[in-house]
Amino acid sequence: MGEEGEAAGVHRQSLQERSCRELANPNPTRKQAIESVSSLASLSRSIKVFAVKWQLIRSKLMEMSSALAVSDEGAELSGVVQETMVTVGECHGLAEKCMAGSYGGKLLMQSNLDMVLTKLHCHVKNLSGMCNAGSFPHGYAIVVSKPRFGARKEHMRFYVKDLLTRMKIGDDPEIKRQALASLHEVASEDEKFVKVVMEVGEIIHLLVSFLDSLEVEVQEEAARVLSVVAGFDSYRGVVIGAGIVGPLVRVLECGSDAGKELSARCLTKLTADPEIAWRVSAHGGVTALLRICSSSTDFAKAELICSACGVLRNLAGVLEIKRFMLEEGVISVLLRQASSKDETVQISSIEFLQDFVSGDDFLRRMVIEEGGLHALLRLLNPLSSPSSSSKALEVAFRAIEDLCFSSETGVKMLLNHEFAEVLVCFLRARESSVQELAFKAAFKLIRTSSSEDAKRALGDAGFMSEIVRFLDAKSRGVREMAAEALSSMVSIPKNRKRFAQDEQNMEFLMRLLETEVEPSARRKFLLSALMSLTSCGSGRKKIANSGCLKTIENLAENEVPDAKRLVRKLSTNKFRSMLSGIWHA
Repeated sequence: MGEEGEAAGVHRQSLQERSCRELANPNPTRKQAIESVSSLASLSRSIKVFAVKWQLIRSKLMEMSSALAVSDEGAELSGVVQETMVTVGECHGLAEKCMAGSYGGKLLMQSNLDMVLTKLHCHVKNLSGMCNAGSFPHGYAIVVSKPRFGARKEHMRFYVKDLLTRMKIGDDPEIKRQALASLHEVASEDEKFVKVVMEVGEIIHLLVSFLDSLEVEVQEEAARVLSVVAGFDSYRGVVIGAGIVGPLVRVLECGSDAGKELSARCLTKLTADPEIAWRVSAHGGVTALLRICSSSTDFAKAELICSACGVLRNLAGVLEIKRFMLEEGVISVLLRQASSKDETVQISSIEFLQDFVSGDDFLRRMVIEEGGLHALLRLLNPLSSPSSSSKALEVAFRAIEDLCFSSETGVKMLLNHEFAEVLVCFLRARESSVQELAFKAAFKLIRTSSSEDAKRALGDAGFMSEIVRFLDAKSRGVREMAAEALSSMVSIPKNRKRFAQDEQNMEFLMRLLETEVEPSARRKFLLSALMSLTSCGSGRKKIANSGCLKTIENLAENEVPDAKRLVRKLSTNKFRSMLSGIWHA
């Protein structure tokens, strides 16, 4: 501790000596003035008495340094700097007295500190007025270093206020752009900076005003910063209160593509609140967003269209806005984008479309009538979409399920478009992740459809031979789904006859049952499938003549209901066969 105290004392002495040298200069330059002010601000941190007063003084010194940093070495500034340095000299003298404890009475020192604080406030005001008047060209600006990660809040506030000063300077858009870019950088890297920005309340209103700037780059950078701030739930109310919605919608209508995308990204975060959705609609945001989604589907606009879809999905949560979208032709717009050459646009539009029609049979029929099913099936066609990713295929399968599986009419349309063949094709020719997508889609089709047409079509397409592989999958859930699907498939006479004729499939099925010792859903469905297969002559013979019969009998002895029913059925059929043999003899 002694060494640390000694080092701190040496540091204070160094600051004092440097400050004295700087203050002795009768005609200080702007750079020298900044160094003097910064040195005094650092020196003030070592003062232990009148802590609150010195904290206020230090804050004013940092504001002064920020204002000087963007100043020009002109005649007007020279006079201001000289006056400022006189006050800084007075302040330095008071700092030395406080550090030495030789200030006499407390009341007198408090009075002196108040007087210095008032003078500093006037100097800052004068410098800020010169900044706002546009007296300082950016070519001469000194850039304040960005605080390191984890810096003290005081340093962060100083840096943010310096950026605020730069944003307010005259008519030079480049200074504004650089300050906005720096603000976005620190806000993105450290959320503590976002908190500081919110505390310097003037910044949010200034950022919102920049959204109406005629300078495209300033508008874009402001939208970028506001998008970061809007990502925090606790700050959204402040951003909304600053009147951000109208300017964001105007950017959607008239801004650059980059500005529109940033605006849409910001609105996506804000419109999670239905009340904000109403504000967006009132400013014409729905029409602007639909216009964006109706635009060219070239790759350059892909992110913009996806962001616009994200906002519209939030807005559609309000029923009245959803109806307005419907009147404006949102379904046609989304179906057009579902055929985009850009996969991200395909995925975004299909997901929005699925949300939009979910739970509404009328809207589902409308989508199908407008060619929605055809557009989705195109994504599953290897010839028309050879490079579709597993994500795009998953989205397409989900949308088809939601559109068609709940109605017999929808299922018939799917089958007429050879959907069963498409599923089997994916099961045979694609990687495992895509095989699983197709398998789950087929399982849902079998389970939800009350008609036997889907099961027949899948049987004709060769689905049962493919499903057998999933009976032994690594995932327990997939194994059970496969057993349930097979049990349902072989309940159709044509399917069970086809399955029973395949020696390998029958042997594999019975071998699985022999290994299924513990009770499980898979064992239940395997026994159910075998029960159905006993209704077919060839299936019954294969079961009766296999080693599997002993396993079934053991299960029956252990009071497994499905096994008991299967044994009874096999015994009945065997007795009938014996009677038939005697009669014909």
